Amino acid sequence: MDIKILGTGCPKCKALEKNTREALEELGIAADIEKVTEINKIMEYDIMFTPGLVIDGEVKSSGKVLDKDEIKKLITEANK
Repeated sequence: MDIKILGTGCPKCKALEKNTREALEELGIAADIEKVTEINKIMEYDIMFTPGLVIDGEVKSSGKVLDKDEIKKLITEANK
């Protein structure tokens, strides 16, 4: 599983990364997590607001910090 956190390093972006790592740990799923901080690369995902969460190339969320349970649901759906 490939997960990208889109954002310039703001507190919301860091919170999303933390929640994502915790969700993966609770689910026992291994994934590569990449932080995408370059504006040009973030724009390639066609999101208007950060932070963004991309799972296996598909944008799952943008503009808000998802909690662990929301992220776990998205990871479980993508892992089927």
